[in-house]
Amino acid sequence: MTDLSVTLGRLTLRNPVLVASGTFGYAKEMTAFVDFAKLGGVIPKTVTHAPRAGNKPPRTVETASGMLNAIGLDNDGLEHFLTHHLPYLRTLATAIVGNIAGKSEDEFVAMAARVHESRQGLSALELNLSCPNVAGGTDFASDPELTKRIVRRCRDVCPDLPLIAKLTPNVTDITLIARAAADGGADAVSAVNTFVGMAVDWRKRKPILGNVTGGLSGPAIKPLALRAVWRIAQLKAIPVIAVGGIATIDDVMDFLVVGATAVQIGTANFYDPTASMKVVDALPGALETLGAGSVCEVVGTLKV
Repeated sequence: MTDLSVTLGRLTLRNPVLVASGTFGYAKEMTAFVDFAKLGGVIPKTVTHAPRAGNKPPRTVETASGMLNAIGLDNDGLEHFLTHHLPYLRTLATAIVGNIAGKSEDEFVAMAARVHESRQGLSALELNLSCPNVAGGTDFASDPELTKRIVRRCRDVCPDLPLIAKLTPNVTDITLIARAAADGGADAVSAVNTFVGMAVDWRKRKPILGNVTGGLSGPAIKPLALRAVWRIAQLKAIPVIAVGGIATIDDVMDFLVVGATAVQIGTANFYDPTASMKVVDALPGALETLGAGSVCEVVGTLKV
């Protein structure tokens, strides 16, 4: 029997396949397409302390092999999430990883403490330190010291809740940020969030997105994400959850062999809501191809 389970610090998952925040709603929307019990975990949409209306439209645009989005963290706020969404999420037969974004260091800590109070049913908390399309926002994960401090303070108020730091690729050296998250007490890092990009209508001489710039995701960013995950994994300092252009079993295996312990499927959910199911079903066969009886046996086995 193939062992699909993986461990990321304090967090153990039945298999390494999660669905990424912002691409899966609050899970209820996907009930008709997904058997939640087959997933390693679900990461619902990012929530902020107060409700946010998000950016002005248009908020998304297709690009060659990808998608630009500038949603702007549109959500009804943390208390609404805890009252209206978390009760349903708790009923799902899979790990639920909450996802929060704060406007400041202190707000991150306050939100983490509030989540910890209501953590029943949550398996972990992902800190969105890296949203690139929030007007007036700060990309916290571009600063190693700030990343370390936020993670450490959130760890202090969440002593027994696994923490995942979601990192931005829009930095010179992502390994410095990953090590800072590890030093701050994170159980894992998610790498990577979207790359900042833009699209224009040259005939109108205007940007297409209402926010002008947005985050690029999808197959276009996979090679870049793959390199980032490989570099972080070489640190051997913290487990990595790979994000970026993952849609097929081949994508998953690519990220596992370069050093990811788990993966998140994101943009693929928009055009194939069953993508995560297909990957989970194909995983045992892919491991068997390598003569492996468990996921752990192939993680970080790239021959360079």
